[in-house]
Amino acid sequence: MTAKEEFISIYNENIKRKGADKLLEYLKKSDFFTAPCSTRYHGAYEGGLVEHSVNVYHCLKDYLSRPRTKELYNMNFTDETIAIVALLHDVCKVDFYTTELRNRKNDETGKWEKYPVFTINDQLPYGHGEKSVYIISGFLYGEGRLTRDEACAIRWHMGFSGPEDQNTIGKALEMYPLAFALHVADMEATYFIEGSKK
Repeated sequence: MTAKEEFISIYNENIKRKGADKLLEYLKKSDFFTAPCSTRYHGAYEGGLVEHSVNVYHCLKDYLSRPRTKELYNMNFTDETIAIVALLHDVCKVDFYTTELRNRKNDETGKWEKYPVFTINDQLPYGHGEKSVYIISGFLYGEGRLTRDEACAIRWHMGFSGPEDQNTIGKALEMYPLAFALHVADMEATYFIEGSKK
């Protein structure tokens, strides 16, 4: 099963809210399933974004299945909430990357050659996590809109690696345990599963 097929399967099995079908159609029409996840770090290849989203989903499911998170921290979230925050945390990267040609010297031949690289071409400069919340909120509506836990988890999934005020991030992670859990899952997928493609 490809990452795209797995994403769509998990999405359709778990996300049933008003507007979920329209959001999935939007993703299918966009570059979500072919985009990289970064320009040169984790998932810096075609399809890296969807692969990362599925990896984060599995990491989050695993993290939240621990007895400690359930019993001691009271992190009991529905399968729908887990799927929403994990699969959709990086929709801010839709139509975000482009490809351009650069020059490099071929060490074997000594000649210059052109090679493609991913670059950022942000068509909606609205931040990172907040941009994902904004995009999702344009589709999930009424009683199906994002809960505060979900919105804050997506908004703050970068944790302390984002440029925001450290006190604000700390307060958000303290108030919304799902934000902390999503951040942990995102970092696990980024650094332990994906890493840099050599």
